[in-house]
Amino acid sequence: MGRGRLAVGGMSLRIGVVFPGQGSQSIGMGVEVAAAVPAAAALFERAHRVLGYDVLELQRSGPDDVLRETRFSQPAIFTTNVALYTAAGAGLQLVVSAGHSFGEFCSLVAAGALAFDDALAIVRERAEAMQEAAQLRRGGMSAVLGLDAAAVRAVIDAENARSGGSVQLANFNAPTQIVISGELQAVAEAGDALVAAGAKRVIPLNVSGAWHSALMEPAVARFARAVAAGSFALPRFDVISNVDARPYRSVETIRENLVRSLAHEVRWHETAEAMLAYGLDAVVEFGAGAVLGPLIKRLAGAPPTLVVSDCSGLEKLRALLAKEE
Repeated sequence: MGRGRLAVGGMSLRIGVVFPGQGSQSIGMGVEVAAAVPAAAALFERAHRVLGYDVLELQRSGPDDVLRETRFSQPAIFTTNVALYTAAGAGLQLVVSAGHSFGEFCSLVAAGALAFDDALAIVRERAEAMQEAAQLRRGGMSAVLGLDAAAVRAVIDAENARSGGSVQLANFNAPTQIVISGELQAVAEAGDALVAAGAKRVIPLNVSGAWHSALMEPAVARFARAVAAGSFALPRFDVISNVDARPYRSVETIRENLVRSLAHEVRWHETAEAMLAYGLDAVVEFGAGAVLGPLIKRLAGAPPTLVVSDCSGLEKLRALLAKEE
């Protein structure tokens, strides 16, 4: 395993970082830090040049329904996550990192496996390809609470056989928090069946497509071309793939898993467990809000978690590190 450390006052902390994906966006994200930290502001300026529009102004002023559009939300989340990480300082050296869904691009940038501009260009292509695919077939997603994966899969298999629908398990966020994805009406019907089978709740997600499902297959070719054009290197510290919950050991595997992830399950729970096997002293989430940190807190033996979403979060991170001085 990787052995990078954050040296503080002659001591060293074993730090892991995580980055959220789509759905974590909010109006105002990144604005305070961009105003306070020149390095973060410079990153948003670079994003403006790559994207051809002012993503920070979109985050500042909205409107919210535009920011929620996949073609805007993914580049905005990616840029904000990396800007928050950058604001923490170049001296932040890590043991391990992971990102949820396309949040993995943030981990690859942090680990030096992919340049920011290249990563943002690929994320933009990913988002636009996914939005185009979503317009071909109306899809949706729902979070299923209170049933394990085996129980959810049994109900979904029965529903697909009954109705001829196309629904599959998409995100394994926790042992009893599973997200399903597929055709919109089929997802709704599957939700009713899951409640009847004992699910505590089934919550429709505010998304515009069936992410991580077969409905995203039309987006794969365009996204694969963008990934193939990117210049990748081996990460400086371990990055855990959310496709197979393993650290990357080759550039080819990075490319393959990024493409697979488009229509493949996100195995976040296993990814988080793999991170904790590194014996971490703390996990830091860089993003607009607390998305992954609360999931990690539920794991047995989880270290303290901290969310850095603004200047207050940065100060809390500095205070955590100062305790070791």
